[in-house]
Amino acid sequence: MKYLVTGGAGFIGSHLAEECLQNGNEVVVLDNFATGRRDNLKHLEKYPHLKLVQDSIMNYSRMVELVGSCDAVFHMAAAVGVEYILENPLLSIQINFRGTDLLLELANKFQKCVLIASSSEVYGRNNKVPLREDDNRTYGSTAVVRWSYAAGKALDEFLGLAYWQTTHLPVVIIRFFNIIGPRQTGRYGMVVPRLVCQALRGEDLTVYGNGQQSRTFTCVYDAVKAVRRLIGMPEAYGQVFNIGGSKEITILDLAKRIIELTDSKSTIKIVPYEQAYQSGFEDMERRVPDVSKVEKLIGCVNPTSLDDTIRSVIEFFKDRPDIR
Repeated sequence: MKYLVTGGAGFIGSHLAEECLQNGNEVVVLDNFATGRRDNLKHLEKYPHLKLVQDSIMNYSRMVELVGSCDAVFHMAAAVGVEYILENPLLSIQINFRGTDLLLELANKFQKCVLIASSSEVYGRNNKVPLREDDNRTYGSTAVVRWSYAAGKALDEFLGLAYWQTTHLPVVIIRFFNIIGPRQTGRYGMVVPRLVCQALRGEDLTVYGNGQQSRTFTCVYDAVKAVRRLIGMPEAYGQVFNIGGSKEITILDLAKRIIELTDSKSTIKIVPYEQAYQSGFEDMERRVPDVSKVEKLIGCVNPTSLDDTIRSVIEFFKDRPDIR
């Protein structure tokens, strides 16, 4: 198989490219390096079936060439991270919606299977536990920039499902819940790498809000294995799947665990949301996925423990003090 991975130099995208290459596939990575990193792909240069294309998903002529010559597309390109979205609201909306719109148009033209990376953010402020794929979405005011990302991802899903319903374009939608692992950085607000780097530097671990908000975390190695399997399954076409963990942990307890695993002398500092982000910022108290739908199709999707995943992040940053 020949896969096109948009955003393939990003955190999840680079792991997905590696997973596909290790299973004997040809991979074309498209990335404009706005948030992706060349170093994420450096160790993959040994694979003769890897091709790297530096360009934007908004380049129509290049997209015609790439989509037309592949067998299937993993659409991972997106503006990501709470901080990036807050700092670049217009660009984030344009990239996340226009890019998906263009990709689906061309995938439909050439009849290529597409897997769209969505997010648990689409559930908004729905604190139901666990969250099922057909649960309601609850958003805040349009004046709160954070919800533009959630609304944009939901619109991507609507568009993909509309193509499936109208033209039978093979589309699979994945809602990721807090995927973590090596190569993820804290540059755009991702909590685990940010806290790990603070612990390794001996700094205060900054926990936003009151620290009682809870999440589940999933190892990136597990996530990309599930994604690669789903794109090749006709039973998954026209479906939305949660990919995430089942064990909840508060951010405060997460910080304590990271201090333990790094053997750090750091302490924890509680920082109000207004100081961390901007006035009026809204967060969710809990976000836990129901993964029974995907597990019924492909089995367990999150076998790696949280401690083992955090250890892999720690080792990654120990070897790369320049990007902490």
